Amino acid sequence: MKLPLKDEELIHLYLNTQEGNYFEHLYNRYVSKVYQRCLSFTRDAVQAQDFTQDIFVRVLTKLDRFQERSSFSTWLYAISYNYCMDQLRTVKRLDTVSLDENYAQTVIDAEPAVSIEYQLQQLASVMDKIAPSEVRLLGLRYEQGLPIDEIARQLHLKDSAVKMRLKRTREKLRRLYEQAYPAEAC
Repeated sequence: MKLPLKDEELIHLYLNTQEGNYFEHLYNRYVSKVYQRCLSFTRDAVQAQDFTQDIFVRVLTKLDRFQERSSFSTWLYAISYNYCMDQLRTVKRLDTVSLDENYAQTVIDAEPAVSIEYQLQQLASVMDKIAPSEVRLLGLRYEQGLPIDEIARQLHLKDSAVKMRLKRTREKLRRLYEQAYPAEAC
């Protein structure tokens, strides 16, 4: 029985051979998660499908730039997030072009999204300072939503070790964030 290929193996095979079936495996592995992420932004099934397709086209064209500093899923989710935010910002800009009675509300609505995006950019810069294994651990737990026992199985660790590593990584990340952005630390 042949084990499924890891994401990074599929990427290398695709880049070396340009055979679409390798990228298709990646697509099938992540399309539903990317779609759900897009749907959470758009709250519109058709628009979420369009965004999902656009994201995978973008990933395909940028696949040679994937540097394996983090997992493929983390990279893919970052592209998904940035794409959705770009699209929503464009819509917000178009909404605010006409200065009508909704102008003030549009500006108020846009501020939290910009603030969240700014905080996410800060967090991403801090995450560049932690080990790839720590980034992967956080990605498994918080991006993919895997339970502790599944993470332990994947990483060949005990549940208690996963919990402790998560705790220490969160503390380390908080400490680095507070050092880098003291005025904005929570």
